[in-house]
Amino acid sequence: MTLRSFSLALASCLLFAITLLNFAVSAQTEPSRVEISAKRFAFTPSDITLHRGEPVVLVFKSEDVTHGIHFDDLNLEATIDKKTSVEVPFTPQKTGVFVGHCANFCGAGHGAMMLTIHVVE
Repeated sequence: MTLRSFSLALASCLLFAITLLNFAVSAQTEPSRVEISAKRFAFTPSDITLHRGEPVVLVFKSEDVTHGIHFDDLNLEATIDKKTSVEVPFTPQKTGVFVGHCANFCGAGHGAMMLTIHVVE
């Protein structure tokens, strides 16, 4: 093997290693996605667990009418229009158990439509 072919092989290996490293770093920085269905008179799942400081995208989908979600303590709210979805980027900053309520009147069971978020370390 000549010095030139050795140098080319080494450069190729380094380029491959850098590509793998960049892929690994970008895979770690992508926020996770949590899909939540809204349908009279429940969110499914009704309970989710998130980690403090870790970005997430909450994907809310209305199965029937317009719904909303509102969390006083998390400064988190969204409107989910009838039969559409909305993506809400969110990074929880404090730990605890937080209960959100449907923010758009959707019928007789509206008051019981809740979503609980558990934020852990």
